[in-house]
Formats: sequence, structure tokens, C-alpha cells
Amino acid sequence: MRCQVYELNSLGSYKYVVVLSEHNGRIVLSRHKERTTWETQGGHIEQSETSLEAAKRELYEESGAVDYNITPLCDYRAWHEETGRGANGVVFHAVIREFGAMPDSEMAAISEFTALPENLTYPAITPVLFEYLANKSL
Repeated sequence: MRCQVYELNSLGSYKYVVVLSEHNGRIVLSRHKERTTWETQGGHIEQSETSLEAAKRELYEESGAVDYNITPLCDYRAWHEETGRGANGVVFHAVIREFGAMPDSEMAAISEFTALPENLTYPAITPVLFEYLANKSL
């Protein structure tokens, strides 16, 4: 799997949103009920949604965040090197102020980290996106 970051609104056609979340300066990641690895909040953009609406929905469903600032950060494309097949998405940055109860969803838990853990669900994508965020913040 490969991942490339692009300027915001440069790809034009989007299938996914990814939310890079933080709370009190720590990275917030979610763990799916069927996995032992950690991942960002995000998922498919529904047909009736904007990318921002999808990002807000996914952030709540996968973390329980109820009070936050969320802003678009960049576009990305992830693809399989062998087949060339992949999809485009929009990356958002969320600064969470408050969590509510974790909704009943596919996620089992959230946790806060000072750095990305080694056991990531998408190890070829997540570090690339967080590196972009870190460099953009400088």
C-alpha cells in the first residue's frame, strides 16, 4: 500500500475521509472491535454527504467526540502498488475539547497517545498523514 498527499481540493473526486484527532495535545486513535490495531477516525463519504459532513459523522461515531474544531487539511490518495487500484480522500484535523459516551458502532475503544503506536491498522497511510500535519503546523 502506498499513500501520497496533495494540496486540498486538488484531486476532485473523493471516496473517503480521514480525521487526524487530538485531545489535550495527544493523538486520539480508535480500535475496531474486530482488530487489535489502532486507527484514525474516518470512512466512506455517503452519497448525500459533503466530505465535512462525513468527517464530523465519522469522528463522532468512532470516538464519541461532541465538542471540537475540525478543519480540512489536505487530499490524499492510497493505492496498492501491485494493482494500481486505490481511492482518493480528504484529510481533516480535529482538536477535540469534549467526548460524550462512545456510540454503539464498529469501534471498541479510543485511546490517547503521545506518538503513533507501532500497531497501526494502516501503517502505510497513517504515518504519512500525521507527518504532513506536523510539517504543516511548523
